[in-house]
Amino acid sequence: MLKQGFLFAIRLFVGGLFIFSGLIKVNDPVGTAIKLEEYFDVFSNDIASFFYLFKEIALPLAVVLVVAEVVLGIMLILGVKLRFTVWSLSILIVFFTFLTFYSAYFNKVTDCGCFGDAIKLTPWESFIKDIILLILIGVLFVFRKDLSNKEKAWAQWTVRISLVLSVALAITAIRNLPFIDFRAYKEGVDITKAMQPSEQLQYNYVMKKGGEEFIFDQYPSDESYEFVEMKLVNEEALPKISDFSVWNADGEYTETLLTGKKALVLVTNMSKLNTSNLDKIDEMIAGIKETDITPVLIAASSEDEIEWLISSRGWEIEGFQGDATVIKTIMRSNPGIMLLDDGVVVKKYHFRNTPSSTEVKELYSK
Repeated sequence: MLKQGFLFAIRLFVGGLFIFSGLIKVNDPVGTAIKLEEYFDVFSNDIASFFYLFKEIALPLAVVLVVAEVVLGIMLILGVKLRFTVWSLSILIVFFTFLTFYSAYFNKVTDCGCFGDAIKLTPWESFIKDIILLILIGVLFVFRKDLSNKEKAWAQWTVRISLVLSVALAITAIRNLPFIDFRAYKEGVDITKAMQPSEQLQYNYVMKKGGEEFIFDQYPSDESYEFVEMKLVNEEALPKISDFSVWNADGEYTETLLTGKKALVLVTNMSKLNTSNLDKIDEMIAGIKETDITPVLIAASSEDEIEWLISSRGWEIEGFQGDATVIKTIMRSNPGIMLLDDGVVVKKYHFRNTPSSTEVKELYSK
């Protein structure tokens, strides 16, 4: 009886953690796909070149992984096909542990995306978390024959419904934008303020003298101390946004972009640009040109590609270059639209939900 209670407690903890992690990522499967692409890039360079081929199927793989986390977590708690569930979770956790170890040890992918953008863990924190889960799932694996397989019909139906709902939510998030935006560029954020520390940064200075280490909150004037390192004390005060920048051949235009009313058309990858709704973007740009709202194109592409897109669509707007990772962080759509008002994110749109010029003007008039 004691053993069954102990095993059930493990099932609740592990299952709950997988459900929580999976639901956060079901909210943003494109973000998980981007993280997988980062891993495939690293593996193709460090392990074997064929990993590069997996980048083309990163999104469906992401959907499978995030839905599996949710459904397997529910199956574990409700006791549905427990032996199959434990086997499946064992395979998943071995895979995740390898990824987080690789990230931590080789410092390749500094954010595993274990909890999406909602909770940021360092690579070593992610690895320790997976080691704990590996041990707990290992216990369930060892005692898998002792796990009860008395399934109830309602539990089986709950699993089926959770599978359908998880897939539906993931597809909806892909075809639109995440339901909940945990990123630094969510609606309402003042990008200009987010690029500044929330308070003055404070540092400790580690010095050495006579073989001993000393820590000062101000750099010592005594020149007999040897400088070792400088440590940031209040990391929580660091800017939430540190890499936002746009430029062209004439220089950087970040400050200009964050002034006034701007309708940004964001392109993460010109070769994978979805053209199905470009006509709606055409109409939106044409309808706001004679207003105080300035349409701008920002793309992670060459200047020639940017000029080609602008001229081919007859937009007659300014175009700037941006970092691909930053644009992917801002927008989970290629292309996508972000409306700014003096650097404040007013609204973001998937290309399938491109607003009309009337909608854009109404938003700014509020």
